[in-house]
Amino acid sequence: MADADPLAALLARYAAGDPAAARMLAAAITPRIYAHALRVLGDGAEAEDVVQEAMVRLWRIAPEWRLGEAKVTTWVYRVVANLCTDRLRKRRTVPLEDTHELRDDAPSAAQMLQQRARMTALEAALQSLPDRQRQAVVLRHIDGLGNPEIAEILEVGVEAVESLTARGKRALTQALADQRDALGFEDD
Repeated sequence: MADADPLAALLARYAAGDPAAARMLAAAITPRIYAHALRVLGDGAEAEDVVQEAMVRLWRIAPEWRLGEAKVTTWVYRVVANLCTDRLRKRRTVPLEDTHELRDDAPSAAQMLQQRARMTALEAALQSLPDRQRQAVVLRHIDGLGNPEIAEILEVGVEAVESLTARGKRALTQALADQRDALGFEDD
């Protein structure tokens, strides 16, 4: 079953005392879960805290990990989703000026400014979504996970994931509709 989840093999090696496996596992997982936490929370420092806590929990559970019960990424995403939800409950809103601006490597200054405006608008629109919709939309359309894995992470049915993402996309479309021209999107 380890072949089905190569990260589970790394986790087993870590549990057996292989520090190189821990480094490889962290290198494989942390960029993805950090990006997810950043998109959900809109704050880099909080996202780092969430990632650190999720990885500590993974290291603690490593000796008891049972191959084949869940994918390591699914388990870690669920932990991150729960940690993000806890933090979002503690603070219901994030001022726009406190949202994290993602760095863009576009070649021209105009393209960089436009991309930054688009990302800021998307981050603000994402922050306006209800927590569960935001998590579902980010996991599906930004992190690229499938509905069954998202359902497992959020501990809901696949139909609920489909509903959450559909409602989230509609709300994002509505929230961004009046900004199409300003963000450089022209109707085709």
